[in-house]
Amino acid sequence: MPSTQFKPDDSYRDSLSTISAAGERVWLYPKQPGGRLYDYRKWLSYGFLAVLFAGPWLRINGLPVLLLNLPARRFIIFGQIFWPQDFFVLLLASLTFLVFIILFTVVYGRVFCGWVCPQTIFLEMVFRRIEYWLEGDAPQQKSLDRRELDWDKLWRKTTKHALFAGVSFLIANTFLAYIIGTEALLRIITDAPTAHLEGLAAMGLFTGVFYAVFARFREQVCTIVCPYGRLQGVLLDQDSLVVAYDYQRGEPREKRRKNEVRTAGDCIDCHQCVQVCPTGIDIRDGATQLECTNCTACIDACNSIMDLVNLPQGLIRHASVNGIATGTKFRLTGRVKALSGVLGVLLVVLVGLLASRANVAATVLRTPGQLFQKTDHGTITNLYNISLLNKTNQPYPLTLRVLEPAGGHIALVGTDGLQLPAQGITEGVFFAELPRSALHTTNQKIRIGVFSQGHLITETETKFLGPSQ
Repeated sequence: MPSTQFKPDDSYRDSLSTISAAGERVWLYPKQPGGRLYDYRKWLSYGFLAVLFAGPWLRINGLPVLLLNLPARRFIIFGQIFWPQDFFVLLLASLTFLVFIILFTVVYGRVFCGWVCPQTIFLEMVFRRIEYWLEGDAPQQKSLDRRELDWDKLWRKTTKHALFAGVSFLIANTFLAYIIGTEALLRIITDAPTAHLEGLAAMGLFTGVFYAVFARFREQVCTIVCPYGRLQGVLLDQDSLVVAYDYQRGEPREKRRKNEVRTAGDCIDCHQCVQVCPTGIDIRDGATQLECTNCTACIDACNSIMDLVNLPQGLIRHASVNGIATGTKFRLTGRVKALSGVLGVLLVVLVGLLASRANVAATVLRTPGQLFQKTDHGTITNLYNISLLNKTNQPYPLTLRVLEPAGGHIALVGTDGLQLPAQGITEGVFFAELPRSALHTTNQKIRIGVFSQGHLITETETKFLGPSQ
């Protein structure tokens, strides 16, 4: 999206703020932010961190709140188990979530990145706060990095990176718990190391990755790795709410002098908004910049300066490009309404699928190579294989019945009944028997019900072969 003209000299940045002219990494030293919005972010982040670390241990109906076990192809979401057989439901849920993200971004910009994204929360509210605690604010950090190694620098740097490694290890364990479950994680921790070499290797790999990201890579994740940041230019439009500088009010910018009669704009060119930016940009260069995560640190910094010079707050604020240019308020566009309609339809379909989803999935297939058989009392039998999948955390004793056509019955082979374990799979073989009068074609449809303690829990259809009429 093209930037609105902000600078009076028509000069614009055409390079990343973290890359020098020589192509080298520019290390950022953002000033520690503060203010009303930052306080809100802190409390939101504390709640998010509490939920994140407690999530693998929370249970609904004896199942984790969230488990994404890719190796076992088993997913648990809010206590509901999803298997590969539920691929369509998961696909629709993913599509619904994607449309929600697009709609949310179109309306509110990248507020997710600055306020909810785990990368931002861990970096700004955990790792950088450790850094501020041990090394001081931005000027002290710069001074510490530039001076020769001495005891004070050694213990501060060593302590910081030891804490970074410890927090990364904790994050890695939590991440693993969401994949393999807390029970498997505890076994890796408590058993002999040789019993879980793969698990320990994964734990070490994840710890190293998280340490590298938060100790060194940092804001580069948002500009180089994250696809969401790259897509913002496509998702946002001139009516999206973003963190924006009001150039109509702020320009021309000029330093403030004592007892002057001010004819310039309200921006006093103090650079406080630049100093607190965690990605090193100048918000005054444009409303939509690649690196901007809408963290609102610049809003707090600018508001504090406006208070000091007795000017109204809001020189930097949440606003749309059109809103600043025309002075109008936010409005719902046709794009927003269309996306809202699509999202509503997807939600209705998804809720309907979830509500009609059976706790047990049954697959019945005729045994390969077997033809129908005639019995002495004039009925016809077919041999079937059945596979049953339990999507709950409770076992089921099962019986099978012919629901359609009438008059049929089922005889299990080798067992008196089927037992379906919790979160498990069971298989069986059975004869389906139908009276000759119930067969109207040589390839008759048959409907089989799966019952547990007299209650129908699922049903399935298959074909029944019979003699020609």
